[in-house]
Amino acid sequence: MSDIPSQFDVLIIGSGAAGLYAALSVPANLQVGLMTKETLTTGASSWARGIAAAIDPADTTLSHWQDTLKAGAGLCEPEAVKLLADNAPTAIESLLAMGVPFDRHGNKLVQELEAAHSHPRVLHYGETTGKVLVDTLTAQVLERNNIQVFSQTFTLSLWLNETTGNCQGASILHQGAVRWVRAAAVVLATGGGGQVFAHTTNPTVITGDGIALAWRAGALIRDPEFFQFHPTALTVAGMPRFLITEVVRGEGAHVVDSQGRRFTFDYHPDGELAPRDVVSRAIFSHLQKTKPDPYCVYLDLRLITPQRMRERFPSIIQACQQWGVDLFTQPIPIAPVAHYWMGGVVTNLETCTSIGGLYAIGETASTGVHGANRLASNSLLECIVFAAQLSQLKINSQVIVSEEPGYKQEQQDWSNEMEKINFIRQNVPQLMWQSAGISRSQAILEDAIAQLNIWYSQLADLDVSQYVLKATPNQTLQLNSEQAQQNLRLAAETINLSNVASLILKSAAWRKESRGGHYRSDYPQTSADWQLHTLIEGDCWRQSAKIAN
Repeated sequence: MSDIPSQFDVLIIGSGAAGLYAALSVPANLQVGLMTKETLTTGASSWARGIAAAIDPADTTLSHWQDTLKAGAGLCEPEAVKLLADNAPTAIESLLAMGVPFDRHGNKLVQELEAAHSHPRVLHYGETTGKVLVDTLTAQVLERNNIQVFSQTFTLSLWLNETTGNCQGASILHQGAVRWVRAAAVVLATGGGGQVFAHTTNPTVITGDGIALAWRAGALIRDPEFFQFHPTALTVAGMPRFLITEVVRGEGAHVVDSQGRRFTFDYHPDGELAPRDVVSRAIFSHLQKTKPDPYCVYLDLRLITPQRMRERFPSIIQACQQWGVDLFTQPIPIAPVAHYWMGGVVTNLETCTSIGGLYAIGETASTGVHGANRLASNSLLECIVFAAQLSQLKINSQVIVSEEPGYKQEQQDWSNEMEKINFIRQNVPQLMWQSAGISRSQAILEDAIAQLNIWYSQLADLDVSQYVLKATPNQTLQLNSEQAQQNLRLAAETINLSNVASLILKSAAWRKESRGGHYRSDYPQTSADWQLHTLIEGDCWRQSAKIAN
């Protein structure tokens, strides 16, 4: 039997910066259950390089607001951006008070200039800002008596009240059992969905879980077609992708192919110093044309002096050494990767979704601050600012439960169904990379939608899938082996990836323009007619009103 209590005041699903800060922000008189499907430090937040805030006297929150709107390519929600920029200084003060050791020159915090910012306003702790921030928040969470943390815990579905339609808990897989856990408030903080693409910087745990859970429950989803791709990630077979910061190109590194040719100038006069999306498309197009084996181009850092490399990029040196690449003597293999998802579950400024009792924060949410293209280093800031909104959370402790959970023991392993699940799990990211990655077009998108529909129909018919797609509280079960638990989790992740893949594909086919993180080779221009959001509820796609900013 799982040791998770049957009820919490607040259930937080996900333990990156957003989930951790949310747990710390919730009023201390509320009992919080923090669920993470691996451990507290395995999310994408740990890889973040910086956090933006206008705290220098020469800078202003108005300037930060303007830069964010400009980067968002017309699709930001101005009020959400104002909340983000205005509360950034307070967020930094809070993190400093908790002990986050941002870099300093003497007593002055160091702030660096990053792409598309009009002032130096990005705070760092070397190259490990996200890790240090997450470690600090984790230590704080573990000290709080009102917070219980449950690792190796996977959320299968949300529990909606049949009478009110509100969220009243979730179905949780933990220690070989599936339990239905009640909560007056459920907070989704599971990160983005980078694993839906074959090449991504996102850790393996980032499989779109929160957005898929919310969509299946009927929550409003916004702008899933907007996905940010980073042009340069260290690409070694069998190893996770490691982001190589754009700063190395600013320092003089060249992007070359296997022949040593700087091919990016074929696509833009600025070559490898062109905007991130342009460089990504240049590399992607070159790879599609040349089809090299291995599937990569190269970044030549040898023009940067070894001393400068050791001063500026120790983590890049370490990662290359760890994976057997000597960047001092040879170009390093790179390829574009999926990096950050701008779309997500629609929330208001208080993090409420369209379903009562359900909240979303961090990359899972579409708060309106990122629009069609996120401004660098605003993602960690969004986690902190919007999670802090939960300090105002007021809940009804008298939860109306529509159905009492039962407990029914089952003996299941579903081993005969795993070949099909593994096939779909492996092939969805490949399909998505080829059809809805850096460059998209109508015919390819439609073919991918048709293929995904076939796979999803097969997936949904499997016995194991019923515990994800059609489970009810009287289907609580005990699994008979560790293998059965792994099989159920893999099935659930595959369903989630298939759900978010469908959302991205259909939205990319729906939006007939190019804007921000969405590029259509058959509609390469930005259209004023599409300065609006894509809104999805169930299987219904619609447009928002035009956005004025």
